[in-house]
Amino acid sequence: VQLQASGGGLVQAGGSLRLSCAASGLTFSTYGMGWFRQAPGKEREFVSGISRRGTTYYADPVKGRFRISRDNAKNTLYLQMNSLKPDDTAVYYCAAKIGGLTTNTKYNYWGQGTLVTVSS
Repeated sequence: VQLQASGGGLVQAGGSLRLSCAASGLTFSTYGMGWFRQAPGKEREFVSGISRRGTTYYADPVKGRFRISRDNAKNTLYLQMNSLKPDDTAVYYCAAKIGGLTTNTKYNYWGQGTLVTVSS
């Protein structure tokens, strides 16, 4: 199984980025998918998740600014990030989970991460 995250970069506060996570080696449509992030010196935290059926979940700090989506035909997960803030600076990871979604890190598979840096 491989999860390949991409789309990170340097952006000014207020800007937007779109992260992608290309999945292979698994039946993508049967997995719940999540985005997590880890800032320097901090623990990895849940950002957003989407169930097999398309139900979405968001952490409070990103509600109204981020939007998660999935394209099962392309085996790809997305995270549209708008109105970015310096506090959003982190390495962003995608993850896949069998069964119901959770906000903890008990996912079955993880991608390698993509760095998002938001300058003030």
